Amino acid sequence: MPENVKSGERIAPEEKPVRARDLGLIVEGTPGRYNAITDVAGVEVGFCTVIAGEAEPGPEAKESAGIARTGVTAILPRGKKCGACFAGRYDLNGNGELTGTHWLDDSGFLFTPILLTNTFSVGTVQEAACKWILENDLYYHSRFEGEEIKDQGFFYPVVAETYDGVLNEPHHFHVKEEHVRAALDSAAGGPVAEGNVGGGTGMCCHQFKGGTGTASRVLPPEAGGYTVGVLVQANYGLRENFQFNGIPLGRLITGCDPEIHRFKQEGDTGSIVVIIATDAPFMPWQLGKLCRRAAIGIGRLGGGYGNSSGDIFLAFSTANEGAFADGRGADGIARIEMLSDEWTDPYYKATAEAVEEAILNALTAARDMRGRDGNFVPALPHDQVREILKRYRR
Repeated sequence: MPENVKSGERIAPEEKPVRARDLGLIVEGTPGRYNAITDVAGVEVGFCTVIAGEAEPGPEAKESAGIARTGVTAILPRGKKCGACFAGRYDLNGNGELTGTHWLDDSGFLFTPILLTNTFSVGTVQEAACKWILENDLYYHSRFEGEEIKDQGFFYPVVAETYDGVLNEPHHFHVKEEHVRAALDSAAGGPVAEGNVGGGTGMCCHQFKGGTGTASRVLPPEAGGYTVGVLVQANYGLRENFQFNGIPLGRLITGCDPEIHRFKQEGDTGSIVVIIATDAPFMPWQLGKLCRRAAIGIGRLGGGYGNSSGDIFLAFSTANEGAFADGRGADGIARIEMLSDEWTDPYYKATAEAVEEAILNALTAARDMRGRDGNFVPALPHDQVREILKRYRR
């Protein structure tokens, strides 16, 4: 692995990173054990973070091809084994990319890992994912007259992006094949790193440092007892719109202003990718409806208004594990379970809650970052947030 590359960042059990709840930013609902997408059994997450080059402060800083503030995030719905999931998606605003979606829309299945990166690295990440899937035999083989033909399998890796050009030099293509492999190989269950990691490394949110965030909700037994987990790559929003429970945090926080010498943000021009996992037996059209509720979580914090923002959501269910394989069997019948639409309301609410908290976790975990052209984006100031919440609660 090259220098300045961090692969497979995990959180040791003894570590206690600061998250939104530690500041008093408590969103309604009951989180799972890790309050992460990995609370959905079988889901694994891995990262490769690419940091290179010393960025000089100030307006005289020169553009440098060596400034890298980027990376790759990998989400494996069924871990490192072959297995399709029912999936659905929704675009709140479409200024972004999510590959593999034509077949996902048609078939209702997700067949591959999901990878998140920066805008200009989508092609590299997709090709590297194809190689990794082939080498690990994690795809369904084609059939001819009932016989599987291993070398004729096909699949479309799902790769999403947000633009990190304020802090990273994306035109110099810092993400390489080895970084994609590192993210995929390192994927595991358990606690998930947040903030300046993986694909979220160079991202900004509400004009603070943003990036990767995750959260989960466990439904009560009377609602089925299933879990909803969310992971976001948050790179959107204006500070003046940032709020929590009606408290205008963005307007009340003083100082901590970004220093942007090049590519200054004009309007809400960022993006957010939301990946939703559940073990509830949802069908593809139900998962599409679940995705729509992600917009509520974003809107509660003051986002979702920008025409130039790419707000792209994908949801999958780990239930009905054999649905695709069973349908290839002797009688061609896939026997599946489906949660009644009459039971879905609590899951829509849980999704909105988990998205809101995942974004807050991304903001809380992120740290100050200086990048290309001397651009500087500050982290959310924890002390000010605590003081503002204390004042409003009085």
